[in-house]
Amino acid sequence: MSLIASDQFRIVVGLGKSGLSVVRFLARQGVRFAIADTRDNPPELATLKAEYPHIEVRCGALDLEFLCRASELYVSPGLALATPVLQAAAARGVKLSGDIDLFAREARAPIIAITGSNAKSTVTTLVGEMAAAAGKRVAVGGNLGTPALDLLADGVELYVLELSSFQLETTERLNAEVATCLNISDDHMDRYSGIEAYHLAKHRIFRGARQVVINRQDPLSRPLIADQLPCWSFGLDKPDFRGFGLREVNGERYLAFQFEPLLAVRELKTRGAHNQANALAALALGHAAGLPMAPMLEVLRGFTGLAHRCQWLGERAGVSFYNDSKATNVGAALAAIDGLGAELDGKLLLIAGGDGKGADFTPLRASVARYCRAVLLIGRDAELIATALQGPDGAPVVPLLRVASLEEAVRYGVELAEAGDALLLSPACASLDMFKNFEARGQCFARAVEELS
Repeated sequence: MSLIASDQFRIVVGLGKSGLSVVRFLARQGVRFAIADTRDNPPELATLKAEYPHIEVRCGALDLEFLCRASELYVSPGLALATPVLQAAAARGVKLSGDIDLFAREARAPIIAITGSNAKSTVTTLVGEMAAAAGKRVAVGGNLGTPALDLLADGVELYVLELSSFQLETTERLNAEVATCLNISDDHMDRYSGIEAYHLAKHRIFRGARQVVINRQDPLSRPLIADQLPCWSFGLDKPDFRGFGLREVNGERYLAFQFEPLLAVRELKTRGAHNQANALAALALGHAAGLPMAPMLEVLRGFTGLAHRCQWLGERAGVSFYNDSKATNVGAALAAIDGLGAELDGKLLLIAGGDGKGADFTPLRASVARYCRAVLLIGRDAELIATALQGPDGAPVVPLLRVASLEEAVRYGVELAEAGDALLLSPACASLDMFKNFEARGQCFARAVEELS
């Protein structure tokens, strides 16, 4: 039985993928509602008209009086709650909510909830595969793949959700069985007033959580929680009580739980310290949720990584190629540079640039100086990155090359590379200044690599 009252009028604000999932859910519940979208032709308008031709849709500038007819607004993650008309509606008593808040009220199975600036898609996928390998009827989605409300179904034994800060802004109390914020680094600074506001949005994931998983090496991942709440941890150091980490046994590194070696690092198909951290985070979440260790380790042995996330594309003349187009912020790019750079015999040729979303690029400087042979800069904020990569003397810490296209970056990168090097697309920026999305950027890079003579 649904917990949503059917005698009140609601408005879905935003008709994208998540908005359409809210529409379908409300229609199933027999709730009275309408739709508003700031765009003249929202992405799912044609689908809506085909499936629900009777539902009122208002496109264009949001009308405050119209919004105030509703008891509750289900606001798209793409629309900031700070939008003045939404704040005006809230001041007049209208509740601002979202699809994840609605999902949390309806879910009848435990939830593993995952957020973070980076790696959340990989960790979410891993945990979902671990649960399936353990025989659980698991539903995986949220910010990744299927919208959360479309996952609701009888017979589901476990939900695994990837959640963005935008989704969490409208989530009052998730009540997850296990919740984690994998890491925090500057991202979406074009939407938030600063890192503190971004951090607060991310940490809404812990509201009502029964257990938490923290990153020992990122203090910002640790929530303020009661001492009696079970807390598990992961990190690339030696683990202690309730901890997952790395231990050395007879000269070989192992993923470990507390003092017990679990799996030799060499058995992982994904390279780099950041991928070891992802594996440890997934193990911590799965263990907290009661998944047995054997099937979780078997999943790690077979996992080859997600497309556009430090994805190995091949090798040519001793040079490897990695597609990390999903690295849309500085923290993600740093993880790839440090993770791959430490394992290479040679150096990295880094392709970076795009829409920086107001980020500070100076944290890249030390890792670029340590691991990169050169940086090839593309996109709108190329000059901002170039400035951030200057040393105290005003000179760049490695050679910088501005290029007009991603294809040109690949050609010049190959010319500069030496045997043992790797050409890495890890932009530290969003893609929308040059591409439809990060997937299109990664596909362009893959084609350019494939077309090398």
